[in-house]
Amino acid sequence: MNSFLKDWDNTIYPEMIRNMPEVDIPLKGIRGWLLQGGDKQAVFFDIQAGAVVPPHSHCAQMGIMLEGEMALMIAGETKTYRKGDWYFIPDGAVHSAQFPTHINVIDIFDSADRYKAK
Repeated sequence: MNSFLKDWDNTIYPEMIRNMPEVDIPLKGIRGWLLQGGDKQAVFFDIQAGAVVPPHSHCAQMGIMLEGEMALMIAGETKTYRKGDWYFIPDGAVHSAQFPTHINVIDIFDSADRYKAK
């Protein structure tokens, strides 16, 4: 069994969130549920310990940590974020993330098409 899959059932998100469409994301150990707005998106992410998001850029993004710990690099500066912390990634800023623990985070994207549903 893939070690990333063993904890999927332990998500903090209630059924009302898990019944939303899942995002189509090709990164191992990362799962999310999509709330689609007219010109924005919110994604309720459930990310397994050990997952990695490689450097990339896109529209502006704001997030708030619900559980766990994340090392987030934004434009060359890395900071650690924990439960209750929030962050902002400006439009076009290169960023990446590493997850030493299982995390739950809500990200809001300044675009209606950042993610597609599965």
